[in-house]
Amino acid sequence: MRWLTVLLGAAIIAAVTAVVIVLPKEPPARRPAERKAPAVPQASLFTDPCGTFDTGTRTPYAVTGYWLVPTSNECTWRKQLEAIHKVGGDTVIRLGTGLQPRYVDEDGRIMTKDMEVDPRYAPCEEDGLTCVQAAERDLKKFNRNNRITWTYVYRTDERFADGVFRCPSVERSITVGKTVFHRLIAPQDGSDDSGCDFTKPRNYHLIIIAAARQDSLTQLLDLADRFRMQVFPALPLAPRNPAQPTKADPRHIGTLTTLTRRILQDYGQRHRDRASLGGVYQPFELQMRQMRFDGGENDNDTLRVYAEQHNIVAQELPGKPILVSPYLDARRRVGFGATPKEVAAGFEALARTGVEIIAPQDSRGTGKVGLYWPDERDSPVDERLRPEVGETTYGTAYHGSTRDYYRAMAEARERVAAEGHNVQLWANVEAFEPSGDQRCGAQGTRGATDKSRLDAAVTFTGRYVSKVISYMWSDFFTCGSPSLSQQIAADHDRPMAVDAIHKPRGIQDGLEIRGYNLAATRVNVTWEGLAVPKTVDARAAGWHDPTPLPGMPAGTETLWVPLDWRDVPQGEWLRVEVVSPDGRAAAEPLHVHAS
Repeated sequence: MRWLTVLLGAAIIAAVTAVVIVLPKEPPARRPAERKAPAVPQASLFTDPCGTFDTGTRTPYAVTGYWLVPTSNECTWRKQLEAIHKVGGDTVIRLGTGLQPRYVDEDGRIMTKDMEVDPRYAPCEEDGLTCVQAAERDLKKFNRNNRITWTYVYRTDERFADGVFRCPSVERSITVGKTVFHRLIAPQDGSDDSGCDFTKPRNYHLIIIAAARQDSLTQLLDLADRFRMQVFPALPLAPRNPAQPTKADPRHIGTLTTLTRRILQDYGQRHRDRASLGGVYQPFELQMRQMRFDGGENDNDTLRVYAEQHNIVAQELPGKPILVSPYLDARRRVGFGATPKEVAAGFEALARTGVEIIAPQDSRGTGKVGLYWPDERDSPVDERLRPEVGETTYGTAYHGSTRDYYRAMAEARERVAAEGHNVQLWANVEAFEPSGDQRCGAQGTRGATDKSRLDAAVTFTGRYVSKVISYMWSDFFTCGSPSLSQQIAADHDRPMAVDAIHKPRGIQDGLEIRGYNLAATRVNVTWEGLAVPKTVDARAAGWHDPTPLPGMPAGTETLWVPLDWRDVPQGEWLRVEVVSPDGRAAAEPLHVHAS
C-alpha cells in the first residue's frame, strides 16, 4: 500500500463508534448456545436527487470502517455509503492531499515540480495580476519591505468558509469557474499572528488553496448522519523531505501547522458538534519500526511533524481523536524489515505524539507480512506472496506473522497507557493482493482478493484490537464480478473465530472461543496423531454469549465448549475449526498451543 493511493499512500485510522448491529440492552447471562434468527433493523428510506436509499443494515461483517477516495459526485458518495452500511460499516476515512512548496517564476506564476506553469493554479488572478503578485501587492500596501519568501499550494474537493481566514485585509477567496481559490498569508516564523499587523516589515509565506465551489465534506457528513456513521477527514499531508521522500520535512512545520489550524478552525465553527465528525485522519504514512520521540533533538523527523500537527488538533477540535495507519514490513531480506519487538517500540513512540487511534496496516496485501501460525513457519508461503518474497517458507521470508505484530503492539499499548497515553489499537486489513490478473481501477498492479483471504486476515488480528477497518472501499471492494462487497453480502454470517483459550467452566474443563457468528455452531478439534477429530455441537453442549468482550470489536461473541485437556498431549498444536449449521467452516482454523 506504500505508494498505492491517489496521494502517496493512505494508508496510510472514532473514539466512540456507531454500533450498527442490534445488541441486547444489557449483557445476558450465559446460556446454552442456541440458533436464533438474526435481528434485522427496521429499514428507513430517504429520497434525494440520487434516488431512494435504504439505511437498514442487512449483512453485517467484521470489518466496520473503510477508506474512501474523495469524489466531487454527490451521488457516488451516496452509493458508496449505502453499500458500506449494508455490510455493517459505521466509519469512513477520507484520503487527503499534501501541502507543497512551489517555485514561482518571474511573472508570478506557480510552477510544477517539472518547472512548467501549473495549469491548476494559473487561472488564479486578481485585477490582472496573478494571485501571487496580488498577495505581495497587498502586503506592500502596509509596508513596502514586506516580502513573500515561500509559496505553497494545497488542493481539495472541499470548500472552506470564512473560518479559514484570520486577516481579511490580505486574505480572501477568488472564484474562477468551478474553482474557489483561498489565499492565506502566514508569517515566515510560523507564529500565525492573530494581530494582523502588517505595518512592520516581515517575511511571509503564501498558501494558495484550490478548492471546490461545493463542499464535499458537508455533503459527506450530512449523508453520514443519515446512516449513523462517523467520518474522519484527512489533515493536510506534510511536505516530504526531498532527500528522503518517506520522511516528512520539518522545515515546513510552521506553514503546515498554520494551514492545519486554519482548516480545523473552520471545521470547528461549522462541524464541531456533529456526531458524524468522528475525528481526523493523519495521512502521512510511515513504517512502524523502532523510532525515537521523547521531545529531544534526536527525535524522528516525521514524528516531530506529527506532534506539532496533532497539537493543533487538540487545540481546535478537543475531543475529536486523531487516527493514523502506519504500515508493517516483516521481510527478512530487506534491511528495513522490523521485528515485532522493534515495531512495539515504534508504537510507543508514535503514541507519544498525541495520536489517539493507531490502526496499523496488516501489510498482507502488499506482501510485506504473512498470515501464518507458529507451527507453519516451515510451510511454503501462499503463492500470492511470491511476487514479494519468492518461493520460500514463512519462517525464511518473515520475522513474524501479523498476529505476532498485533500482539506486540497490544502489549505496547498497555505500557504507554501507564504513562498516560491512552490510545486505541485498531487493525487495518488490506483488501487486495500484491499483484494479480484482475486489477482494481487505478490501483496500480495490485490485484483483487477474496472474502476467504479477508476472513483470514481478520482472524489473525486476534483478541488484540478493538476495531477492524480496511483499505480501501473504492476500488478494492467494488471491482470484479462478484465484487468483494458482493462476496461479503452473500457470505456475511459465516463463522469466524479469532481467538481460543483453555478455560474451565465450573467443574468442567473446556475451550473458550471468541469471534463472529458463533451461535449454534459445531466445533471440531484435532491435533497431530488424533485419528478422529473431537466434535462438539454447541447447541447441545456449549454456552454462547453474544456480548462483545471489553476491548474487542462490536459484533464479536464468546462460545464455550467442553474439552477434556487431559486428552491433549502437552506441547501439541490444536487445530480448532468452527462450522455453521449449514456446513460452512471458518475460512481460517485457529491453531492453539497446548501448554
